[in-house]
Amino acid sequence: MKNQAYRMTMLYDFYGDLLTKRQKEFYDLYYNDDLSLAEIAENYDITRQGVRDIIVRAEKTLEDIEEKTGLIKRYHRTRATTATLRSLCDQLQSLNDSRLRDSEVSDLCSKLYSAIDDLGRD
Repeated sequence: MKNQAYRMTMLYDFYGDLLTKRQKEFYDLYYNDDLSLAEIAENYDITRQGVRDIIVRAEKTLEDIEEKTGLIKRYHRTRATTATLRSLCDQLQSLNDSRLRDSEVSDLCSKLYSAIDDLGRD
């Protein structure tokens, strides 16, 4: 369940602006504010099934967009790759500090860290 809620939150964060106003409202209330379908229905004076239908359509829309664009998949892959690059750069810097003591290697590590940081910026 946590993985599903996380996925739904990620989909909303990436693509939520592409939903209709009502879909955004209900989706946000359901997933982010943790309101039940009944609570949302009561607040908006519609049926529980009506709320569910709107949320299901929103989920389908977001899933379809992710399937076509793959942005979330790329986001996770980029984060994993930057973590690997940072680890490798740490190892290289450590090796340089303990054995090589080469200023050029140190400068290159600094540039790598900067490039890695740029990849990680939103």
